Amino acid sequence: MPTTVKAYAATSATEPQKPFEIQRRDVGPKDVAIDIKFAGICHSDIHTARSEWGPANYPVVVGHEIAGVVTEVGSEVTKYAVGDRVGVGCMVDSCGECVNCEAGEEQFCLKGMIGTYNSVGKDGEPTQGGYSQAIVVTEGFVCRIPDGLELDVAAPLLCAGITTYSPLRHWGAGPGKKVAVIGLGGLGHMAVKIAHAMGAEVTVLSQSLKKQEDGLRLGADHYHATSDEDTFSALRGQFDLIVNTVSAQLDFDKYMSLLAVRGALVNVGLPEDPISLRMFSVVGGSKNFAGSNIGGIRETQEMLDFCAEHGIGAEVEVIPAEKINEAYERVVASDVRYRFVIDTATL
Repeated sequence: MPTTVKAYAATSATEPQKPFEIQRRDVGPKDVAIDIKFAGICHSDIHTARSEWGPANYPVVVGHEIAGVVTEVGSEVTKYAVGDRVGVGCMVDSCGECVNCEAGEEQFCLKGMIGTYNSVGKDGEPTQGGYSQAIVVTEGFVCRIPDGLELDVAAPLLCAGITTYSPLRHWGAGPGKKVAVIGLGGLGHMAVKIAHAMGAEVTVLSQSLKKQEDGLRLGADHYHATSDEDTFSALRGQFDLIVNTVSAQLDFDKYMSLLAVRGALVNVGLPEDPISLRMFSVVGGSKNFAGSNIGGIRETQEMLDFCAEHGIGAEVEVIPAEKINEAYERVVASDVRYRFVIDTATL
């Protein structure tokens, strides 16, 4: 029989989230049942709950930064055992057969990866996410959380961590490279920590200097305010890589001017409206204007191991479930340093 678990759900685009109950499927031969301990609040959760990226399938339980403990495994599971510390990120399944899945890039499954929430599983049922007590996930989409990471600070790594690790790794952040991070929020603070650990020279580009002390503490070598026009002239042509973590409309031509020849500006933020960019800003200097998604499961595990090795966790504010709606308003107002994490024992 399916298991009933407590959760918090959005029931419309305009109503506050509220306590809810959902069904979790029986554990199949290749499934792992997880007692969720912590769930991070990602801005994607807010966009989905409020139907800002298209209509949500209500009622929807969001949350794709999940950390917990294995409570049961299927008869064919080989990677995990009861008691293991594990995480689940933005996807819970894929076709497993296409060229991208076979390459370990399940996020680009040609048949469409199955999202942790607001998606439809292979059983035809809607997927429900981490703002809940428990979840059942096929073994191949579960990651091991190394012992060196506490579960509360590890939860946001399953989205914010991999979203920033993947482009930094792909574009070669490391010793001798100058990396800039636009924005010091949930994504940006992880980008700074990871780029610093990779050995790059790290600069934060933020609207103001109000978070400068934090940025330097987290590993930035330099911190500049983009509201100061002198910043763009002083830093012109300096960076090998710029990771843009904000979802706001920016003057991308100005930011492209900060790149060195053949440098790359990689976007992980998702503004709702189309952007403007002059092609001269790209062609001049043979520069790259790119985007980056999450990583595959293999790269996500690599990221978790890297973070454990370097003592990297998210900067978190742990909250009870009753404060989810308040936390959403604070995220929208950029009033969090730097990730809210729900203690699911409070559901």
